[in-house]
Amino acid sequence: MNTETLIPKLGVVTDIRIDTPDVKTFRVVGLDGKKVFEHMPGQCAMLSIPGVGEAMFSITSSPTNEDFMEFSIKKCGCLTNWLHAMDVGQQITIRGPYGNGFPVEGALKGKDLLFIAGGIGLAPLRSVINYVRDKRQNYGSIQIVYGSRSKEDLVDYQEILDEWMADEGIQVNLTIDRAQEGWDGHVGFVPNFVKELQPDLNKTVLLCGPPIMIKFTLEGLKELGFSETQVYTTMELRMKCGVGKCGRCNIGSKYVCKDGPVFRFDQLDELPNEY
Repeated sequence: MNTETLIPKLGVVTDIRIDTPDVKTFRVVGLDGKKVFEHMPGQCAMLSIPGVGEAMFSITSSPTNEDFMEFSIKKCGCLTNWLHAMDVGQQITIRGPYGNGFPVEGALKGKDLLFIAGGIGLAPLRSVINYVRDKRQNYGSIQIVYGSRSKEDLVDYQEILDEWMADEGIQVNLTIDRAQEGWDGHVGFVPNFVKELQPDLNKTVLLCGPPIMIKFTLEGLKELGFSETQVYTTMELRMKCGVGKCGRCNIGSKYVCKDGPVFRFDQLDELPNEY
């Protein structure tokens, strides 16, 4: 590992977007106003507030964005509570990038892609989706299946409506768990929705969401005839130290931080129950 990735750099929060009742997207640049470092889609960074703590988060902006990095962060503990209480202009420390990204310049090139996300699981996939959109000629068709508890819990909803759905050659299928007023789209859980949609079996799948959703979606994909070699996921929520020292992120014989966080399912001996 490049020791440069271990050294924290000062970053400034230049924009905070409220995505859902418990998710905010933070835009970060270095003190010089430029991007702190380069990354590939699916890689993570360690964000910290000195005296409060640090944690690993997916970089949710695409590497093709040359001006800043973004992180969509769910409020779920001490550090994230502090982040959610921050104002524009405050400083944090940032280091990275960590982990292996999605093979956008390798195995995914030229393929028809199916993105499947549940809840905050869209955040790590957003980086890949926008990368692929910016380098459209390198990939086949793009289908995005995304579901959340409610319309209000759909992350990046405005971007989905204004940009993704407006793109030619991108099919977006949204669903929410339970019917609600003002929603005339699909209602139901993501794994069942994927089975209903009957996606083409030649697609390569990128899957991210809560563990139970990943488990049932993978089972459903296999029932449809997909193989584990066609399906990638990211498990950065298990990562703690980022450098293979603490052991918190192991799944069977694999360390998420050193071997992942992106895995093809046939590379995992077992699936984690929860993370």
